[in-house]
Amino acid sequence: MNFTIDREVLLENLNVISRGLPAKSPMPILTGIKMEVTASDLYMTSSNSDISVETFISDASLQIDSPGKTVVPGRFFIDIIRKINSKKVSLSLVDDKILLIKADRGEYKLHIMDPLDYPNIDFVTLENPLELPAECIKTLIKQTSFATAQSEKKPILTGVHLSLNENKLNVTATDSFRLSQTVLEIENYRPFNITIPNKSLDELARAMDNYNENVSLYFSVNKLLVKFKNVLFQTRLLDGNYPDTSRIIPPSFPIRLKFNKDELLDAVERVSLLSPREKMTASELSYSIIKLTVTEERNVILSTTNASVGDAQEELLPIDTQMNGPIMIGFSSRYLVEALRSFDSVEITLNCSEGIRPFVLTGEKEPNLTQLILPVRMD
Repeated sequence: MNFTIDREVLLENLNVISRGLPAKSPMPILTGIKMEVTASDLYMTSSNSDISVETFISDASLQIDSPGKTVVPGRFFIDIIRKINSKKVSLSLVDDKILLIKADRGEYKLHIMDPLDYPNIDFVTLENPLELPAECIKTLIKQTSFATAQSEKKPILTGVHLSLNENKLNVTATDSFRLSQTVLEIENYRPFNITIPNKSLDELARAMDNYNENVSLYFSVNKLLVKFKNVLFQTRLLDGNYPDTSRIIPPSFPIRLKFNKDELLDAVERVSLLSPREKMTASELSYSIIKLTVTEERNVILSTTNASVGDAQEELLPIDTQMNGPIMIGFSSRYLVEALRSFDSVEITLNCSEGIRPFVLTGEKEPNLTQLILPVRMD
């Protein structure tokens, strides 16, 4: 194997390939990148237990002297290509044991692994794709993935659920304490019901960071393949039945408070600096509890009390209020901050019911996006 390629072209593809590299693996071969050079093209593959990625390079700068295949140490190879400054990079095998990298006056040698030990990656057949704009997919991930569960106690909740029925794609994420849901119109495609691991979606969003054209989605029983540009990005799907969340959102809200999103977000972040840290369970992340109070005079106050540190209180100036009495709700400031950041809308409406019932955030720019948060008791 011996070829020369433009460094920027190689690095761009390696940045995508890195999404499939495991931090550590019981199979050392999977920490490597499989490279296969044909008479005219270069293929690179990475894989872990959840994700497999393949890129196909047929660039004008690719000059192949001899074909071949190998597996190179992934992280070291990427770091070398990222750090060197030369325009061109030459790669060749030495005695089928060493990958020699030449860049200007520099030479780097990496011990390689046997490509015969690399597992065969079974990519989904490229038939009957669902076509969506890349920006649409990235937006769906931004609006939902953060609300998935981080704990593996209920594995199905660590994924984002996609359900297509009657031309409506419902995208849902919940960790049992909050819910994020958005709806997208999809025409002329068969119904499906899948749950995608949140980590796979986060890596997909990073892989598509600078890509803004159409994306093809291919479905199988237990895998989803996303094809964009010269990339095949495949993820496993989660097994199990996703819980029915259709009845969680209250049918009506007697209390509605409309805010400027950025002003509300800044106030929540300031007040939460002094809020007491509590845990849902010993193994889960801590979160900050703050309180929203609306008085009889319709004054809106955000506050927190921390016996060991101090207190914080800030009066909010809502754009509009609709209510029939005072309210007081406590909630996780982290949940509210993450929900607010999922909106591009300038104005956000906080929809509440009396008592310890979920409250819902909606935005004027995203009518199909709903963020729901369960309050906590403030006794």
